[in-house]
Amino acid sequence: MISCSSEQEDKPCVDPRTCVTISPGAPLKLGVIQSLSGQIAPLGQEQMRGLELALEHRHGMLLNHKVQLLVEDTGCQPEGGANAALKIVADPQVVAIFGTTCSGDAATASEIMSQAGLSMISGNNSAAFLTSTGGQRAPKWQPGYFRTAPNEESSGPAAATFAYSKLGIRRAATINDGDLYTTGLTDGFARKFKELGGQIVLSARVNKDDTNMGPVLTAVANAKAQLVFFPLFQPEGNHLLLQARKTPSLKGVVLMSDGSLIEQSFIDAVKDAAIGMYFVGPTPPGKTPELTALLKEYTERFKAAPSAFYYVSAYDAAEVLFTAIEKTATTDKSGALRMNRQALREALYSTRDVKGVGGRMSCNEFGDCAPARFNILRLDDPAAGVDGLTANVQYTYERPR
Repeated sequence: MISCSSEQEDKPCVDPRTCVTISPGAPLKLGVIQSLSGQIAPLGQEQMRGLELALEHRHGMLLNHKVQLLVEDTGCQPEGGANAALKIVADPQVVAIFGTTCSGDAATASEIMSQAGLSMISGNNSAAFLTSTGGQRAPKWQPGYFRTAPNEESSGPAAATFAYSKLGIRRAATINDGDLYTTGLTDGFARKFKELGGQIVLSARVNKDDTNMGPVLTAVANAKAQLVFFPLFQPEGNHLLLQARKTPSLKGVVLMSDGSLIEQSFIDAVKDAAIGMYFVGPTPPGKTPELTALLKEYTERFKAAPSAFYYVSAYDAAEVLFTAIEKTATTDKSGALRMNRQALREALYSTRDVKGVGGRMSCNEFGDCAPARFNILRLDDPAAGVDGLTANVQYTYERPR
């Protein structure tokens, strides 16, 4: 079980905005905000399963109270994140929030969460704009927001460094879908690539739900790009890849995406078209007894193999949250449980050098709890699935903490 190393002093809870009193026998309520519909649903499902595994280890209980999950689906849309957060914070009994799946949702949800005095922790968000860039607060940083997925600030530079130094690419194109997550990745790639001496010959944007990628692919060919970096989600990423493979003028152009497509449903959808494609994604956890045991529990409970390894960071996020709740709650003479949301937030910030299934974690002042370490992967055998892809490491990039 994860524990925080520093002690949290008991503080009187007098502010109705920060105090939660849970009567004996009443449930302890946690808000859950995930993307559970549409093409991103497999990633949201992995977050839910990581949470469920962590709860199962506690028999569905925290501090002798049954945990009640208030689940909201965002559909991986910023407005969905805002609407979900508004519904959850409207319940004064909610202790904290687990989520979100998509970074764009987190930007809207975390603002509402923070203003309501809650804390929120994600096992999947990775966009730099949510926490920090260059060691400074990012534009969308909010007090009380945490994550156990690594900051993607290093993802674009990792991809650019590999492209320039290992593949010898000198002319690159970037394609995003205009949201803060994909734009952040392509901007990071472009900055590092130009710093190394490369040339960005095209910076393009497609719209979410676009199916015809012909115009942007024609622009890539006309720009004579040697590589295309497109950190898109499904289905836009699928459309771009499949249509690029059918474009004769793009034969020999290197295609590279990110962790949003390191997912079994993507490989199943595009099959051999993805052979030779590169991906940049967070370094998976090393094989340890703890991970082996968790994987066994996963397959036994859900009767399937994980579609991606992100359930591990979700499990660790849940463990960090549960431990902080256990550390800060008190029981009064009536047997009621009293939670101080501000004390909970401070306990999360105090998390230091704790052992999670995915590795050791320390939460900094911006809410980043995992080290920024990324692998460049190449898909050689679609039949080997996501496990084969994540095992085919071409390069590893780590930014010092």
